[in-house]
Parts: sequence; structure tokens; C-alpha cells
Amino acid sequence: MVDVMGKPLTRRVAVAKCVVVTKMDTHQVLEHPPEGIDVVEAARVAGILAAKKTASLIPLCHPIRIDGVQVDVVVGPNRFEISAITEIVERTGVEMEALTACAMTALTLVHALVEIDPTASIEDLTLWHKSGGRSGEWDRSGSGNRMTHRASGVASPHP
Repeated sequence: MVDVMGKPLTRRVAVAKCVVVTKMDTHQVLEHPPEGIDVVEAARVAGILAAKKTASLIPLCHPIRIDGVQVDVVVGPNRFEISAITEIVERTGVEMEALTACAMTALTLVHALVEIDPTASIEDLTLWHKSGGRSGEWDRSGSGNRMTHRASGVASPHP
């Protein structure tokens, strides 16, 4: 585990995204959900809960108090596009929590689809943005996988 005691508290944000691809018509799946549950809402809740449990799932990941988690699922033809935004004021980053939220949301959707489409897959689980800390602000460019860097300032802790 990395020693973060000497680092200042900064506001940190991370954005992760992934896609669940299925051969099924996603709108048909949502109209007739397995076991009659709201599949998308159940997946969103699973992602939020997973973000809060990341330190229990990833070895040597710092346990942190997450100030905000937002998980969105956009339903497209034969796909679910997932994004997760995590926010904290802390001495260490929140990237793993955003990625974990995306991954668990996707796994929950695949679980709901597996009986009707065993070929459903999770693709492109990727960090798209991070800000805060020494490394500043990073954004994944829309043209390939190049990252850009911008310096950031130190935030004050919550009152």
C-alpha cells in the first residue's frame, strides 16, 4: 500500500466507462425483464455499492470515504453504455472506485442477460478522466488512447 500521509487533501474525480454488448434487442429485454425486475436500476445500484466496497475487492487499495458516486446506463440498440463518476476530497485517487462501479454495473447486466444471450460481453472498461492530486487533471483524448495533462490545485477539506 502506498504511503499517502504526506499528501495534501485534494478534490479528486474519476470517470470510467464501458459497454455491455448483446445480440438481444435491449428494448425488448427491458420491456420483459428477467424475473420482473428493473434490470438497469438494479445494475446501477450494484455499481454504486461496488464503488463503496472497492478496498475490499482490490488488494492494497486504500479504503476511502467516497463523497459521490454517479452511475449512468444509456440503452442503445444491442448495447448498454455505462459511465461512472466518483468524487472525494482525500489524499489518494478514486480511479479504482470508478472502474469498479462500471465493472459491477456491467456484470449485473450480463448476469441478467446470460440466460437469453450467453454471448453478452463487456467491452472497453477504461478510465476516461481523473483530476486532483500531484498528477493534476487527465483526460483520455477522443482520438485514440492518448492522455492529456493539466495541472490542478489543492482543495480544502469539507467543512
